[in-house]
Amino acid sequence: MRALRRTLLTTLLTAGLLAPLTASPAQALDNGLALTPPMGWSSWNRFGCDIDQWKIREIADAMVSSGLKDAGYRYVNVDDCWQAVQRLPNGDLTWNPQRFPDGIPGLARYVHAKGLKLGIYGNPGKRSCASWSGNYKGEMGSLEHEYQDARTFARWGVDYLKYDDCWSKVDGVSASHAFITMSQALRATGRPIVYSIHNMPQQPVPSWIPKVANLWRTTADITDNWVSVATIALLTLPLAQYAQPGAWNDPDMLEVGNGGLTLPESRSHLTLWAMLAAPLILGNDIRTMSPETRELLTNRLMLSVDQDQLGRAAVPVHMERGWVLLRPLTGNRWAVSLTNVSETPLVLSVTPQELGLAGHWTYQEAWSGHAGTLTGALTRQVNPHDSALFVLTSGTSPRG
Repeated sequence: MRALRRTLLTTLLTAGLLAPLTASPAQALDNGLALTPPMGWSSWNRFGCDIDQWKIREIADAMVSSGLKDAGYRYVNVDDCWQAVQRLPNGDLTWNPQRFPDGIPGLARYVHAKGLKLGIYGNPGKRSCASWSGNYKGEMGSLEHEYQDARTFARWGVDYLKYDDCWSKVDGVSASHAFITMSQALRATGRPIVYSIHNMPQQPVPSWIPKVANLWRTTADITDNWVSVATIALLTLPLAQYAQPGAWNDPDMLEVGNGGLTLPESRSHLTLWAMLAAPLILGNDIRTMSPETRELLTNRLMLSVDQDQLGRAAVPVHMERGWVLLRPLTGNRWAVSLTNVSETPLVLSVTPQELGLAGHWTYQEAWSGHAGTLTGALTRQVNPHDSALFVLTSGTSPRG
């Protein structure tokens, strides 16, 4: 982790990312959707291919009964392995009849009746990622069926498409052409469908991506451990300039509640994703989550940072002794996070001068609930892999 931190700090400095608060964002897709980072749940992290309509319905039920819906989580996303082995004779996609006997339209009606939205999985090649890996049979990709599949998704009542590229090059497909084509196809349906893509992550983000997608993956897949979480956060930080309403860096789904992270690591996972202005797509079994997990996922101040309508992502203040990040918010407010990536407790501190702050500031702290007036350095003892998250209000705007 120490070597990785040094490598990324060099990248940050080289890219000029210690002072991008005035940088102009890239041109973004203008479909009126995802004006704040999408919040919801996806089946993949916890269940992989082990999905069916009954499990997804129970998840939708739990989304409501647990208070997640009231906290802002809206999308119930069915990932890979929902498809039938073959298309219908007319070329339409269809669902696995054993797993989804009421069909995707029936599932959409069930989810919509609860005030939630339904997401589904697709692929720009001939096969889905699970099919390529041998975990699922059939050729269910949208290659040469983009407009037909987009119309099918719209007709079914789909609200969100995850378009996941694994091996399109094997099919002789240009990834940019495939993703652009599906973006155009979705727009042509007239139905509002959030468009999420996984384009074999590249840095910097290719200029065409924010113009065609609402969110795009920034790294390889997340796994349920601290090194994965911290590494992905580090690799996504240099992409802050691309985040804006309607277009978001996606560091992948959340692992909170899946068992591989400690409580401090779970706090850091959510803190870092909120500071990155990242989508919050849960990956745990919310039917059986602990009260402790539910409390983390519904923390109001953390969610308010993530969902801030200004849509600007955090940048590093310093990264040498713990990570100190600064994110601009609406209403002359600023979010500040202190993250200890080391194996020992650290006293982490940042001065108003380092933040570029002048004048009178008050603060609220997300995880402890503390509030007060900033009279000097913002200082906390932070345990290994833990984070503190603050919202500062009032005063003179920093950094011009």
